Amino acid sequence: MKTILVLSSHPDFAEAVRTSLNPEHFRVVHRLNAEESEPLLVHSLASACILDADLLGVESVWLIERLRQRNAKIPLLAYTEFVQADWEEEALLRGATQILTKPVRQRLLNSVLDRLIQSAIAPRPVMPPVQPPAMTSRSQDPAVRAADNAGQTLDVLRDFSSILTHSLDAEAMLKKFLQFLREKLSLNRAAIFLNRPGAPGTDLPAPEDARRLRSAAAIGLSAGLLEHFELSLDSGIGAQLSHLGRILRRDSDEARADGEAQKEFELLGAQVAVPITSRDCLIGVAVFDRRITGEPLVNGELELVFHLLEQVGLALGNIWLHDQLAGNHEMMTEVLRELSSACVVVGRDLKVLHANKAARRHFGRKNERGGGLEFSDLPQLLGAKIYQVLKTGSALEPFRYEPENSPGTIYSVSVVPFQRGHSAVPGSALLTADDLTQSEQLHALELEAANLRLVRTMADRLAHEIGNAMVPLSTHQQLLAEKLDDAEFRESLDHALADGVKRVTRLINQMRFLAREGHVHEESFAVEKLVEEAYQEARRQQPVEGATLKIDNGGKPFNIIGDRAALKHALAEIMLNALQANLKNPQIAVKLLTTGHNGERALTIEVQDTGVGFSAEAVKRGATPFFTTRNVGLGLGLAVSRKIIETHHGKLEIVPSPAGLVRVSLPLASPPAGTN
Repeated sequence: MKTILVLSSHPDFAEAVRTSLNPEHFRVVHRLNAEESEPLLVHSLASACILDADLLGVESVWLIERLRQRNAKIPLLAYTEFVQADWEEEALLRGATQILTKPVRQRLLNSVLDRLIQSAIAPRPVMPPVQPPAMTSRSQDPAVRAADNAGQTLDVLRDFSSILTHSLDAEAMLKKFLQFLREKLSLNRAAIFLNRPGAPGTDLPAPEDARRLRSAAAIGLSAGLLEHFELSLDSGIGAQLSHLGRILRRDSDEARADGEAQKEFELLGAQVAVPITSRDCLIGVAVFDRRITGEPLVNGELELVFHLLEQVGLALGNIWLHDQLAGNHEMMTEVLRELSSACVVVGRDLKVLHANKAARRHFGRKNERGGGLEFSDLPQLLGAKIYQVLKTGSALEPFRYEPENSPGTIYSVSVVPFQRGHSAVPGSALLTADDLTQSEQLHALELEAANLRLVRTMADRLAHEIGNAMVPLSTHQQLLAEKLDDAEFRESLDHALADGVKRVTRLINQMRFLAREGHVHEESFAVEKLVEEAYQEARRQQPVEGATLKIDNGGKPFNIIGDRAALKHALAEIMLNALQANLKNPQIAVKLLTTGHNGERALTIEVQDTGVGFSAEAVKRGATPFFTTRNVGLGLGLAVSRKIIETHHGKLEIVPSPAGLVRVSLPLASPPAGTN
């Protein structure tokens, strides 16, 4: 990555240059004046310099000359609003490599920089400097002389790649870095404090803990002191660096005005603090004392240390990210290991990448202890499914699997591919198998228990209903011997026998239709006539005076195919319910119409009574077995009707309305071609 030095008193110009350059290839460093940019120029730390210049005055020409005195070879680009020929010529003679006009153009700037950096540009002739009266020569500047004396040491500092051998161990890397600084700069004391994120899987730190910086590495300082000493981002040195974003000396105005910062400098025996950043975020603070000879660190050395710490900060961010990923991976591995479902991950080379305990227990070799699961250990069917997913890249729908060597064992198996990026070929496949054996057994037991409860309820209701039908017969049987010659008694006996036979016959029919599966006999018949017969059957079950039936078929006859006897019983039960809804005014209206959806035609039969309508509970449970709102009956009428209609691929619906309304839908065959 190339470093581009931008020299401008306006931050907007530096930001315009930064946004125009590729951040992966160029790093922009902004400085306000020549003095601040001196270390970068003297030690050739920048690949090019971009100057925000005004070529209408002598100050810009002097500035170009001073920059050339500090570095004669660096490409120097000058941006200006307006260009005059004489001043442009003077700027080029004083050392400007190229002059560009504002605004900053992205393509032009990138092209010029690439050409100037890649090609070796010979130094341009520099005219004898025209020194302004107030300007001092470079040899008379004490700071420059100190930087020159430290040049050899700073050149060595640039090569610090040896610390990267510990690029996955933050503590070892920081210790190596401090030892490197001590060896090259002869530091007396140094310490690094970090605001490290919490480890994966642990509780989030308290808000006050998230703002603290703890010691991560140190030289020349007592371990006992650092064990109980912390910096904070809310006060002292940490707050100053968080606010300023630059190096802080102990004798600076900001530090002298902050009593807490002075105490921390005093306790640590430090003279300067340097921020550690990672992607523009402050993650730590490094504090340094003087050299072992008592001399302070000069600006050039501190600036280079600042840039080295920038790289260390990026490395720390990567290490922490790696630790988080490793922690998450370990946590997910533990989760998969302890799952009751069998989990197996297989790579494209058919190598098992992961197998949890359940997978080894279900599919591992029974006669061997320890060792991992191999692809050959998987049942042939499952292995074939995994191979299919790896080849096609398509997931399989969950399916049931019953091992041949383990009768009664049932698995629910799914296989999904793992694809990386935009690759069309999966890199691995995940097989999950849930053992359903126990749940299937429990389900079977629940069904058996539910059936037993249903049988018990049915037996109780049948006994009660048959008992109600037998009471009149039993009474007449007891009086038969002494009242046989009584005509009135014989008439009463006849009514009791007829009513008992009718009730028992209805129960028998309900049980028969409940037990029947499918159609016994199918035939074509007219719906209107079937409705009339069902109405008469309902009248026989519930003889009431004044009952009427009105059928509205829209003037069009309807024929359907099905089990006539079964459908007649279903409609009779619905009409019996309609008659019982209002015994004082038992009026029934039946409406026949056709409906269509997705090309399928259906016959709809709506049975409307004059009752008060169904309650909310009746709408929800009216067609379920043994639900009734009356004191007599089993509550099987609508349940039997629903079963018969569903057997004919139809639907029974209880409609919420002011009066009772039951809607029956039955499929109609498509009419022959050419008919209306």
